[in-house]
Amino acid sequence: MPPLDSQIADLLTLFAKGQPLESYDPPTARALYRALGEGVPLPPVGSVEPSVIPGPAGDMPVRIYRPIAQGPLPTIVMFHGGGWVVGDLDTHEDQARNLSTICDAVVVAVDYRLAPEHPYPAAYDDAVAAARWVSDNAATLGGDGRVAVAGDSAGGNLSAAVAQAFRTEGRELVGQLLIYPATDMTSGYPSYAENGHGYFLELPTMKWFSDHYVGDADRSDPRLSPIKGSLEGLAPAVVVTAEFDPLRDEGIAYAKALESSGVPTTYHHCDGLIHGFFAMGHHSQAAQRAIEETCALFRTVLHG
Repeated sequence: MPPLDSQIADLLTLFAKGQPLESYDPPTARALYRALGEGVPLPPVGSVEPSVIPGPAGDMPVRIYRPIAQGPLPTIVMFHGGGWVVGDLDTHEDQARNLSTICDAVVVAVDYRLAPEHPYPAAYDDAVAAARWVSDNAATLGGDGRVAVAGDSAGGNLSAAVAQAFRTEGRELVGQLLIYPATDMTSGYPSYAENGHGYFLELPTMKWFSDHYVGDADRSDPRLSPIKGSLEGLAPAVVVTAEFDPLRDEGIAYAKALESSGVPTTYHHCDGLIHGFFAMGHHSQAAQRAIEETCALFRTVLHG
């Protein structure tokens, strides 16, 4: 196994000095998670526009990023990670900017409802509604009609579920970017045991997230575990995993399942990195390279 990136190791030493998220109530955990990225320089982008779109529970905040490149361009609907409990538009500002700039795309980042105040299926319902709205209004956003979804972790889960919903509805997506996605809530994988402690995302935190979001719902429902759904005819996918991530093996399993179902799939594995590396480019040169490589792969999917 390749060694853990030394700069990531230094970052983990800093993280170890704090208390785990599950030791706090959700509002406090959100504030602490948001503080992790405060003061970090943001990648350049052409423009950023806050807005609201219709959602199942009323207006849903979004942030629209446009690159310097001239359009019309593909449009990416982006769902942030954070276990469906923490995370927001601010915590994933850098991810949205990188996607917009490197992929030459309009990015609509969605501030979906969070658990436990809004448990499943609130986040899923918001994600599908947001993607539908963007699909119907892409031209007014500066898009050219090509629409894709992207997300990390819980956002990868939502992206995969939205891709299945769009296929079922007969709506077209040109791509799905799944960054260390949660794809199977029904069973553990070897990487849970290998990487479940000491690598930022830990098993007790994962349980805290899923308990808040899923509750007593059927974990085999494809809206929660996309790997349990029908995968034929889905949009081309880029699936990204990190070596020292408890979600590594379910990401690998989903990539293999997509390929077996005939879905054009690019699998990108990142040695030496951990869950959450997409927000660690300013701390780790290896993470920054992986971010740029990932966005370049998805740019190829979007622009053909």
